[in-house]
Amino acid sequence: MAAGEGKGSQKATLLKVLHYIRKYWIYLALSIVMAAVTVTLTLYLPILTGKVIDLILDKGMVDFAGVFQILQKMAVVIAVTAAAQWIMNVCNNKMAYRIVQDIRNEAFRKIEILPLKYIDGHSYGEVVSRVITDVDQFSDGLLMGFTQFFTGVITILGTLGFMLSVNVAITGVVVLITPLSFLVAAFIAKKTYTMFHVQSQTRGEQTALIEEMIGNQKVVQAFSHEDEALEEFDEINDRLGKCSLKAIFYSSITNPSTRFVNNLVYAGVAVTGAVYAIKGGISVGQLSCFLTYANQYTKPFNEISGVVTELQNALACAARIFELIEEEPQVPDSEGAVVLENVEGRVDLQHVDFSYVPDKRLITDFNLSVRAGQRVAIVGPTGCGKTTVINLLMRFYDVQSGRICVDDRDIRDVTRSSLRDNYGMVLQETWLKSGTIRDNIVMGKPEATQEEIVAAAKASHAHSFIKRLPQGYDTVIGEDGGSLSQGQKQLLCITRVMLCLPPMLILDEATSSIDTRTEIRIQKAFATMMQGRTSFIVAHRLSTIREADVILVMKDGNIIEQGNHETLLAQNGFYATLYQSQFAV
Repeated sequence: MAAGEGKGSQKATLLKVLHYIRKYWIYLALSIVMAAVTVTLTLYLPILTGKVIDLILDKGMVDFAGVFQILQKMAVVIAVTAAAQWIMNVCNNKMAYRIVQDIRNEAFRKIEILPLKYIDGHSYGEVVSRVITDVDQFSDGLLMGFTQFFTGVITILGTLGFMLSVNVAITGVVVLITPLSFLVAAFIAKKTYTMFHVQSQTRGEQTALIEEMIGNQKVVQAFSHEDEALEEFDEINDRLGKCSLKAIFYSSITNPSTRFVNNLVYAGVAVTGAVYAIKGGISVGQLSCFLTYANQYTKPFNEISGVVTELQNALACAARIFELIEEEPQVPDSEGAVVLENVEGRVDLQHVDFSYVPDKRLITDFNLSVRAGQRVAIVGPTGCGKTTVINLLMRFYDVQSGRICVDDRDIRDVTRSSLRDNYGMVLQETWLKSGTIRDNIVMGKPEATQEEIVAAAKASHAHSFIKRLPQGYDTVIGEDGGSLSQGQKQLLCITRVMLCLPPMLILDEATSSIDTRTEIRIQKAFATMMQGRTSFIVAHRLSTIREADVILVMKDGNIIEQGNHETLLAQNGFYATLYQSQFAV
């Protein structure tokens, strides 16, 4: 989609911004009133100055009493103007930052309910760039717009009014030259919006690459990928430099272009006013007043041209934010969705079809019936659909046809939160947040006591390494575990599930990062934990699933073999081949 079309169009984006502004109309109204007061009093000052000049007639002919009286009035006007300007700025700041806060909150709330296919299809850095960098750019442009736009427009209108009250003919010269400024600003504005939109997109690409490289620095270094990464960064940086240069070029010529037109206005007023003053049409004080007005009249055009440039950047960034906010959220819970309670653990997949890409089928007519308390292992080559089945069980993705039931109830008829509360999940990829060890363990059960936490840690064999940490359970770790080893992070994730012990478990390569000795202990702990609980175990190491009640062998999205370990070995089929390949001498 082009920068100026559809949802991303300037007009559409501006209307969306106005929708957010409407909530703070009181601040907006007060800001406009204060802007009007500021401008009116600012424009009144040249009249007072002109009167003072006219009271200074010649050497020894000065009306000091009159001058002093006007100076007193000028002091009051200046004080009131300053107060009005301060109130206006306070209103503008509150309005701009609250609007930005609302937009950022809404964007973050949308991220929380976006379907996983959106997160999987966009780089994390690009999404972060929209919520952080683009919102900051939008904030700067919006604040500048509020601060200068209203004042500038009112100044132009007010100045014209005051000039008309002094001399209509000279004002006519001003009005005739003015449209040139608008034409110049409008032409440049169109160019700058397009360039700023491209700049914002390219900046998102750069943020995405940086985030990816920092997050995977060990892999980059291990495979000596530094030079390729640097080349890719240089290419994006070069494109960002070029589009930024174009955006800055177009935005930078706005001010000098409008200044040129404004100088024509000033020159026209000076020449015409001088002729009228020579003929006695206006006094010297009035001419001085008019020249001041000409300056004040043209000054807002310079400011507004700068504001327009900033607004182009702000609107381009806002368009990207609104694209995120307007993304289709995940299908909400149905109106009659119930809370899943007292779960026994029966799970049925009936004629399930699913694919990530419409024209490439992954799972077709998948059927599975699991009794409460059964341990089901899922094995098969990479890409056969093992993790996809887990995604469907948890409703991270919805089936495209067929249905999945828990205790004979379609999972689309229950709330997502209650469904997921009944699953304990340990994945190959660990996830830990910044905080203490305790904070990371009690995520699923915040009210847990210290005794319960320690018992869960002992059951998962994490207690011994936690005790060796500087502050034990109160040790603060950084994002994604900080300096903890992969195995230690995995143990904490297992402890998290041990603490809650829901009626159903999903273990997706749960011991892949743990040493053999600890794995044996963990397997014993898992065996205890799985007693009476429906468990789904995804594993590549077939030695870990020998005790499973049922082993499903998957290939190309279908179950090709099913049975326990001994039965499948006896069949001498695909499972037997996989098993023997792992233990061949």
